Amino acid sequence: MSKMKTELQKGMKELKPLMNLLLPLCVHWIAEEMTVSVLVDVTTRALCPSQTTCSEAIYLNGIQQTMVVLPLLGQLADEYGRKPLLLITLSTTILPFSLLVIDQSREFVYAYYILRTISYIISQGSIFCIAVAYAADVIEDSKRAAAFSWITGLFSASHVSIALLIFCPVYMTFFLPETVKQRRKEERQSSLISKFLTVPKDRYKSMKYAATVVADSPTLRGISMVSFFYELGMSGISSVLLYYLKAVFGFNKNQFSEILMVVGAGSIVSQILVLPLINPLVGEKVILCSALLASIAYALFYGFAWASWVPYLSASFGVIYVLVKPSTYAIISKGSSSSDQGKAQGFVAGVQSIASLLSPLVMSPLTSWFLSEDAPFDCKGFSIVCSSLSMMVALMFALGFKLESHSEHQHKDDVDNIESPLLS
Repeated sequence: MSKMKTELQKGMKELKPLMNLLLPLCVHWIAEEMTVSVLVDVTTRALCPSQTTCSEAIYLNGIQQTMVVLPLLGQLADEYGRKPLLLITLSTTILPFSLLVIDQSREFVYAYYILRTISYIISQGSIFCIAVAYAADVIEDSKRAAAFSWITGLFSASHVSIALLIFCPVYMTFFLPETVKQRRKEERQSSLISKFLTVPKDRYKSMKYAATVVADSPTLRGISMVSFFYELGMSGISSVLLYYLKAVFGFNKNQFSEILMVVGAGSIVSQILVLPLINPLVGEKVILCSALLASIAYALFYGFAWASWVPYLSASFGVIYVLVKPSTYAIISKGSSSSDQGKAQGFVAGVQSIASLLSPLVMSPLTSWFLSEDAPFDCKGFSIVCSSLSMMVALMFALGFKLESHSEHQHKDDVDNIESPLLS
């Protein structure tokens, strides 16, 4: 216990440069998570009054999972700074929730979903992406896994307040220092048309470069495949899970809050205390594989849940599977240079966004089908069981790829460059 206390104190000291980042992120996530347990009741009451199953809400919730601009945001964070991009992503969530505060009628719920979908496209996932890149700027390589676990741990600890959402970008504006030095460019006059044409050209070059960075690294290629299949399964589950529990077991906001607390409480300990202790001993790959195995168990127990207490058992696996994110961030950070952190994190996050876009297209109709009376056989959680197969594929990729740091990869390239003229 004393060793854990010592490590915690040591970790807090090392994370001091991140405090002005972690505080507003924590408040932002608290504000967002406060809505999770009540949104299901609000949306189903507005869209499907007096019904336990609401296919309309399941479909709309699936649509808002689209996140297609993450690679661009990662590139912009490398070029224009972490702080302005964080301010943009944090601010997008204010308006959608403000609508539900004003009114919870059917029309306002639809307006909420429209604005929330736009918010998801801009912010969901990119907050992690840019925050991780910021942490990589100020934390030395050997301590980054612990730093990333603190970021994801605070997210877990967060499980609506408009005031809290507004507080976050305001705090960042005044207290968060920038880590990317802006390149000074000579002012030159050019036509509006040439500027309009230059921007997409520059973005294309930057995206092509980010793709090259990932393609040239076995580590980044491997973790991209892991991230795709993991997110394909997990985002599909998250888009339908609460509606599934409401339809099958009659859960309401009280049970949802209890499940979120089970996951949140254990996740705080596993990410903030346990991961920094075990990471130096076993490494990120072992942690990643263990977390993926736990995510498979998580999905199977939910999919085959035979009683109302089984979801609580399934939720307990969240204590372990939440380590997928920090270990993934650490592997990406090690596999990329300091100048390419945003691009590498953004590219892999873009791969995840494609998976998040695809999975609801299958999960929403499949879940609605098996929750209806027209289901071909009695397995209401069949869609969640299918998601576990995707995470099994992610585990196989994780077991197969070789983990190497950017310095090792760069050294091999340097050797090849030295030897090639002699061999030609």
